[in-house]
Amino acid sequence: MPDSLPVDLAEPLQASSRRRRGFGDRVVYFSETGSTNDVAAALAEQGAAEGTIVVASSQTAGRGRMGRVWHSPPDAGLYVSIICRTARAAPYLTLAGGVAAAEGISTATGLPVEIKWPNDIVVNSGVPRRRRKLAGILAEGVSTPDGLLHVILGVGINIRPAAYPLELADRATSIEAELGRTVDRGAVLAELLVVLSGLVHELSNGDRAGLLRRWRTLAPSAQGAPLEYETPAGRRIGTAAGIADDGALLVRVGDRLERIVSGEIMWKNP
Repeated sequence: MPDSLPVDLAEPLQASSRRRRGFGDRVVYFSETGSTNDVAAALAEQGAAEGTIVVASSQTAGRGRMGRVWHSPPDAGLYVSIICRTARAAPYLTLAGGVAAAEGISTATGLPVEIKWPNDIVVNSGVPRRRRKLAGILAEGVSTPDGLLHVILGVGINIRPAAYPLELADRATSIEAELGRTVDRGAVLAELLVVLSGLVHELSNGDRAGLLRRWRTLAPSAQGAPLEYETPAGRRIGTAAGIADDGALLVRVGDRLERIVSGEIMWKNP
């Protein structure tokens, strides 16, 4: 059964209600659940409206891209899944989620962050300086031959310092660890929803230019960074050359320009 929505989440959502275009008007909250994406998918199958969100303070089966485990310790992060039904927005929701998370974090906390293709929110910090991940995006869609049923857009944000698994310890961080002070997680959630709702509204009207412009500004590594990636013919080395208008990563390999729409990227810069 869902739990009562904590005051620190309820008050910022109430204060931002006019700016959210209905996103977050219905909130299903759990102090702990398996996966917010799974709960949101079940609600979507039952007919829950676009903009319905599932929020948890902890997940026992959180997941990220390519089936990886998303570390979701109690009270250390914000784990939210949003039901989206706008068909024209669906192909761009991973990009939109990245922009919404990045701009939401910066607006609510003042922390400057970047997007790393395809779905990571990172911050340049530490000695030596390197990119550390503090949020991730996972979009999971369901469609039929008749068209889109829904997309569940999951966002996991590390709010407070936590004991990360050894393999993540030098690559993960949190908003509070970077700022050295407490932050209002409710404000982060509210501002994320404000940005996302606006982007979905633009996309529903056929306008993707604003989203692409904002994403490219927030993702400097997508232009000029060295990287490696796997292909059926073996590993290739290239240089990021931006993203196409459909969100594919463009990579220059010698005199060729290749497109990557999925798969594992090994970025060579810190």
